[in-house]
Amino acid sequence: MTFPSQDGKTTLVGYLFLPGAHAGRAGAVVMMHGRSGPYSSRANGVYDATTLSRRHQAWGELWASQGYVALLVDGFGPRGYPAGFGPHTYDSRPAELNEVTVRPLDAYGALAFLRTRTDVDAARIGLHGWSNGGGATLATMAATPAPGVAPPDGKGFTAALAFYPNCGLKAQFEGGNYKPTAPVRVYMGLADEEVSPQRCQALVEGSRAQGGDITITLYPGATHGFDDPSRKRQRVMANAAATEDAVGRALQFFQARLGASGSEERPGLTRLVRPSDAACCVEGDPVAPR
Repeated sequence: MTFPSQDGKTTLVGYLFLPGAHAGRAGAVVMMHGRSGPYSSRANGVYDATTLSRRHQAWGELWASQGYVALLVDGFGPRGYPAGFGPHTYDSRPAELNEVTVRPLDAYGALAFLRTRTDVDAARIGLHGWSNGGGATLATMAATPAPGVAPPDGKGFTAALAFYPNCGLKAQFEGGNYKPTAPVRVYMGLADEEVSPQRCQALVEGSRAQGGDITITLYPGATHGFDDPSRKRQRVMANAAATEDAVGRALQFFQARLGASGSEERPGLTRLVRPSDAACCVEGDPVAPR
């Protein structure tokens, strides 16, 4: 389906994942892809619902299985970049894809669209982004956003998840002035080869010092894209452990904030279970890994 970005000029493409029959209006999740876009690297020029990446397909199905209406936003294809970008291309990407000044407007466009649906509870919509989309998620949730970025009717998202975001955010929030408007949870690997866990630690620490409801969970040995369900990623034990834990925490977080409940089945993410009690990660205030 299509709907307008809040930038006033772009018609976005979205992919809906719908829950089974349920009474009343459901909570919802807006999903923001990373720098490689929403499609598989094997799309071969076909960019549609049949070529969505495994990660986005799996997460969309997971959120739907939990009773949410999930909407994956393609913000790159409508602007002429459906194949996305490779690693370490951050400084060469076009300005019209800026995750601080542009992509939040896409997130707000999706939010406005979902609020028009009769099957969605407008007061229970969360945001979930990965990598560049994780950075866009942080920027979207900022109490003091970039100029020209504001939620529709002044009402933003209820809660947000940012998986391995780039926390540089175009230097918009340097000096410890980042504070989210609603609870945010960040998950990333300490062996991330694309973005800096230390920079995200600093961002979270500065925000928490101002009373921001934001935490970061760090996974020793886990890499960028640790939750990719591909065999290549999940054969790395640290990635598999991080995936299990982060997905379980994400489910519990949105359950608490958005209130939806659904099946225990997790299609496409069969390795995942509830968070274990193992000391797998560093959570909350940034501290040295244990």
